[in-house]
Parts: sequence; structure tokens; C-alpha cells
Amino acid sequence: MSSLISAADLAAALDGSSPPIVLDVSWQLGGPPGIDAYRVAHVPGAHFVDLAKELSGPHTPTGAGGRHPVPEPAAFGAAMRRYGIGPETDVVVYDAGQSVAAARAWWLLRHFGHDRVRVLDGGLGAWTAANLPVTDVVPAPAEPGTFVPRPGGTTRLDADQTAAFVAGGGVLLDARAGERFRGETEPIDAKAGHIPGAVSAPATDYTHADGRFREPAELAEYFASKGVVPGARVAAYCGSGATAAHEVLALHLIGVPAALYAGSWSDWISDPERPVATGE
Repeated sequence: MSSLISAADLAAALDGSSPPIVLDVSWQLGGPPGIDAYRVAHVPGAHFVDLAKELSGPHTPTGAGGRHPVPEPAAFGAAMRRYGIGPETDVVVYDAGQSVAAARAWWLLRHFGHDRVRVLDGGLGAWTAANLPVTDVVPAPAEPGTFVPRPGGTTRLDADQTAAFVAGGGVLLDARAGERFRGETEPIDAKAGHIPGAVSAPATDYTHADGRFREPAELAEYFASKGVVPGARVAAYCGSGATAAHEVLALHLIGVPAALYAGSWSDWISDPERPVATGE
């Protein structure tokens, strides 16, 4: 199963005999709550999932784990069951932006053992651009599902493992904007800069302006320019783990398995002893 689905194919699947469960994960960094946009317009039948509350665990006093810690299996499993997900359920996730939040849901489902998940390529914008209907009607609660989380479906790194990964010659991609990587500005986290040895690979570089992913040949060429060549070990991080999941998805589309430093920069700087680099 491809990890992307087009708007036209999703519309056809929703009209089929076994429609997928659709999750709206609209969210933007520093923006208004995604639920507000969902209440105005969403794909008919889609359930809203709150990235901060359902796709993230609670913050720790020290900041360890980052701004969006990976949720505990029990909490994540309960959330997915509320939306009717079981082991054989096809799931489609989308958001109202460039699929960053949707990719977080995609990665978490795969990490906890559910591979039957796809991202709507281009998100809600692609849906409306195809002249497909939206609604403000919130669907009735789903019949509870039977999803049981089984961690380990993807490779997840902590800070020490990330440091060892870079020291061992792995390619660590930073999905944040270039100016944040270089330390020129930091609008969110307490320190500016990047993990020493990381390579800047902003999420906006490998998507089209409308939020769709670039074609596989373009993706392969782009990531090769960042050192992702045959035989390379690859991992990704960002500010809090969401945009890095988007990068992991982009790499997955060209057949490159990549680990995720889930705590990302916000976790890295929670320990003042960890080194910080600036510039290119």
C-alpha cells in the first residue's frame, strides 16, 4: 500500500463498500487551534484529532522529551480506538497545510504497529482544488475499534542515540527552516542552532507550493544532495518531532528507511551540556 492517496482516490474509496476512517489532524505551529478550521470545513465523515492532546504525551518539567513527546502506548491506543480503528482498518490522515501534522499521525500509527495508513497528498487544499465537497457537520462517534498498540514499527532515537548516530557517520537531517538551523532566529525554543553534524533539509524543499510531495525522482535527487546515498544510514529531527515525521515520510516514498529523533531540538536543548552548532 502506498503511503499517499490522491483526493480523487480518497473520494472513490469513501464511496466504496469499505470506506477508510478519515482523520483530520489540522494544526499549525503557533497558529490557531486546528479544531476551529475543522468546524468550518472538513472532508465529510472525518474525525478531528488533536495533535497536542492525542498525538503527544504530557510535557515534563525539564523539557525532556521535547515539546510534543511521543504519547504512551495506552493513551495513543485509547485515542485511536475512539475513532474506530482496528487491526484491519484502512486509515487516511490529512491536515489543512503541507501534511506535517498528518505525517505525525502517519508515523505514530506505523510506530505503534498499524501500517494501513495513508496521507492525503496535498491535504484539504488538494481535496477542495478537486472540487470535492466539504462539510461543517461533525460525524457521530465511531463504533469503538480494537486497535492494540505494539511499539517498534519504526526506529525512534533518543538524544544519546542521536549523538552516537552522528558520531558513527549517519546522515542526520534537520527539517526546520534554514534560518532556524543556522541559528539566525529561533521563535519557539530557548536556544538557537542545530545538532552538530546535522544537515539542513527544510520540509519546504521537497514539497510543491500546494503541499503535495515532489515526484520520486525529484525527491531522490534532492536527498542525494544531502548525503542520502545508497548505503547511508538516515535519521531526521526538527523542533518537536512533527516536521521530522514529514521528512521520514518523504524518505519512505523513495524507499529510504529513516529513524526519527522524536524529541528533536526541543529535547536536545533540555540538557545544557549538549553541544549546539550554528551556521551552515
